[in-house]
Order: sequence, then C-alpha cells, then structure tokens
Amino acid sequence: MLTPILFFLIFATVQFALYFFARHVAIAAAQEGARVARAEAANPAENWSADAKSKANAWISQLAPSLLSGSRVVTSTKGTRGADGWTVSVTVTATVPSLIPGTTMRVSETSSGPIEQFIPDN
Repeated sequence: MLTPILFFLIFATVQFALYFFARHVAIAAAQEGARVARAEAANPAENWSADAKSKANAWISQLAPSLLSGSRVVTSTKGTRGADGWTVSVTVTATVPSLIPGTTMRVSETSSGPIEQFIPDN
C-alpha cells in the first residue's frame, strides 16, 4: 500500500532536481548570451543578436544537450542606441522532461544589462 506513495515521492524528488538543474542551465546560457550582447551591441557593424543567440545555444549544448528540449533564445533591446539607458536582454525558454505523467514543466530565464561602450569625458 505504501509502495505507490514511495515511488511517487522518489519520482517527485528526481523531477524537482531535473527542474532546478534545467533552470540553472537556462540561467547560465542567458547570462553568457547577455555578456556577448553587451560587449557587441555598441558597435553597429556587429551582428550582436545572432552572436548572443549562438553563444546561448552553445552553452545549452555544452551543459545539458538533452535536458532542455525545444529551447528558444530571444534577444531584445530597450532604450535608444548611444543613450545611457540602452540595455540588451537574452531570454532562454525551454521544456523540461517530465517523469510524472501528465505534467509539463517549462523554464524561462532572462539576463539583461546595459551595453558596454566607451563614453568620452568632455
């Protein structure tokens, strides 16, 4: 009688660990993509969005290639180029494999920051 409850608790514990590891991978990938975006976004000649997406996808492939299924990386900007308030963001969204039937867990993490640019002192 207690066996099904014990199995459910074991599966729930493993599912909890999978979710938090997937969340950690998504955070790391978003942060690495944001670092690339912040470094390259000040230069109009750079394709910072594609570089940031490829860096985030490379981190997902390196850390947990089969854990985050259907991963999607989105970049965005806020503010105007050259202004002090211009920020870039990288968002990683994916589905976490589920051990418990009928449940779907998604992970979505965002990292953003101001662009890194040289501003001359007048």
